Amino acid sequence: MQVFINQISHELPTGATLQTAITLVNAQAPFATAVNLVFVPNSQYEQKILQAQDRIDIISPVTGG
Repeated sequence: MQVFINQISHELPTGATLQTAITLVNAQAPFATAVNLVFVPNSQYEQKILQAQDRIDIISPVTGG
C-alpha cells in the first residue's frame, strides 16, 4: 500500500504499523509523529495500523532562538 512519510511516497505491506514506517525511514530520536495530522504517542507506534494513502509526519525538534 502507498503511504506518504514527510510528503514522500513509500510502499508498505498491508497491515503495516506506524513503527514499520518509522523503521523504514530510520528516524532517530527524539521525534514526534502524526498520522493524518493527529499526534500519535510513542506508546502507540506498534498498535497504530496504517491505511493506504495515510500521511505520516515524523518531526524532529529544532533548537535555536
